[in-house]
Amino acid sequence: MTEPISDLTLLHRISGKLPYMATSLRRVGETILANPDAAQSLTISELAVQASVAESTVSRFVREMGLAGYKQLLRSLTEAQVTAGAARRNDEDTTQLVYEGVVRNDSVEAIVGKVARSSIQAIHLTAVNQDEDALSRAVALIDQSRVIIFVCMGSSSIAAEEAVMRFTRAGRKCMLFRDQTLQVMITSILDPDDVVIAISDSGKSTSVIEAIELANGRGAKTIAITSNPESPVAQTSSVSLFTSSVPSGGELYGESVTSKWAQLLVVDILYAAYAAKHYDATVNSLEVTWQNAIRQTRQSQPG
Repeated sequence: MTEPISDLTLLHRISGKLPYMATSLRRVGETILANPDAAQSLTISELAVQASVAESTVSRFVREMGLAGYKQLLRSLTEAQVTAGAARRNDEDTTQLVYEGVVRNDSVEAIVGKVARSSIQAIHLTAVNQDEDALSRAVALIDQSRVIIFVCMGSSSIAAEEAVMRFTRAGRKCMLFRDQTLQVMITSILDPDDVVIAISDSGKSTSVIEAIELANGRGAKTIAITSNPESPVAQTSSVSLFTSSVPSGGELYGESVTSKWAQLLVVDILYAAYAAKHYDATVNSLEVTWQNAIRQTRQSQPG
């Protein structure tokens, strides 16, 4: 059964799935994203020619997107362009956004709706775009590791700290330094049986890139959690897990909370996949850490 596609969801879905696709399928997606307005008027043969692939590859791409057929692809592209045009008209008097599509004179009700929709969309798109093979390979790297080292910058440390808590409770030794210099320093002395998990929405944070490069040079394995498949962090890591975040208005504002929801979701999915594979050991470790570190922090109920 195909999932309903509406508004800009299709374009986000294509963008999110591209990093995991075979080269020929990726060319179809890149052709559509390069000019969605033109793509909506192409026949399947014309799209195949522009993407330099066979018509059967376009049909396979359509199925990968969860669509019933090529006509639904065209309808969804038309809807996406209408929605995008309306959004541009609404914001045409605004040169910068302060947060999640919020423009001058928005009401409180409108602001609540925009922020909530952005967060829900980021979580949904991150979930549907997860790749089972990439997750399995990431779990395998964690399986083989002696220590899990987390590197991040700024607010990405929220997801890193959540990951440390999750994997420590699952019985894995974890390390996270808030100081970027220490993060780089620790990766310079790693062993091949260590794994580094780098969390960066842009994938371009200089200290995170440096840490990944040093870890690779030491033979350690590396896992990236990022929204940017073309970034240095994604390109140089052993495995990449991709998030979907909603643009917040450019570099002036910076990353929004939506990217953090997406990162937290990927961290929880990765932990859950690991815990399910090591179910009995994880349950035992959860009980041990509860008894020794958590139970005494909870106020007991009066008798």
